[in-house]
Amino acid sequence: MIKDAFYRTGHPSPLVGVSPLSWVNEVLHYLGAGTSADHCLSEAKQAGFQGVELSRIFPREPGALKQLLAQHQLQLVSGWHDGFLTERSVEQEMDAVHNHASLLQENGANVMVYGECGWMTDNALDVPLHTRRLLPDAQVKAYAERLSVFADALYHQYGLRLAYHHHLMMVAETLPEIRALINACSPSVGLLLDTGHATAAGFSYTQLIEEFADRICHIHLKDVRLDRLQQVRASGMTFNEAVLSGMFTVPGDGGIDFRPLAEFIARSGYQGWMVVEAEQDPAKAPPLETVTRAQRYVAQHLLPANV
Repeated sequence: MIKDAFYRTGHPSPLVGVSPLSWVNEVLHYLGAGTSADHCLSEAKQAGFQGVELSRIFPREPGALKQLLAQHQLQLVSGWHDGFLTERSVEQEMDAVHNHASLLQENGANVMVYGECGWMTDNALDVPLHTRRLLPDAQVKAYAERLSVFADALYHQYGLRLAYHHHLMMVAETLPEIRALINACSPSVGLLLDTGHATAAGFSYTQLIEEFADRICHIHLKDVRLDRLQQVRASGMTFNEAVLSGMFTVPGDGGIDFRPLAEFIARSGYQGWMVVEAEQDPAKAPPLETVTRAQRYVAQHLLPANV
């Protein structure tokens, strides 16, 4: 088990990264089609970021990725893993994660984003949000136990802290679901705080800070256009339709109040990464302009020196 309840990366202050989702979508491949890794990384550096999360357009050979990131003077922040521990054994999940975890480890990442892709309906991102398949309460404990053992193994074998991503359409979307799962897990299971997914799920991200501050080991800075969110919920849109409608955006462009997050970062001494992330159509939200504006917003409103 990881002994330190509050995970620290060793950085003197939070580092600010960006997700390639502003350039290319990981699911809707026609969004940003033809964008090269060099183009994405060049603009990420130009916008003032220190690191990037992994993307489907990046090399999957550790040495090639390290060389590419070095050319652009960027660090690898983390990378999303499609987890299936609702269905797989820990041994099966460790086999499935090996190449991905090795890539993160060899490129200096400290956390791995875990997204539970098991127990979802077929084409889950293309069915109405209200039709999400729910994990039965009776299965949460066993799932949490597997997740805890997996997190321990991931840390001991690869030096990676598991950052559990609460996410629309997945098994931990609402606050009660997140609460039940995290409380049933050992401290080795960290929490990824996603401001946008919390808001879109109907609760304030501040509640996760109040209840699980010592578990937060990674932060996704996503804003939400609240009028679009209302339209999405009222019209029965799917997740992908919500993305295409412009529900998500970068910090400062939506209706989320980030002041409580800034206060948490300053008060707690959080030393992990904060990652600007927003699934948007790059044809409608030009990436360089959009993420540059977001980087300036984060620097002005969220970094401790400015709070």
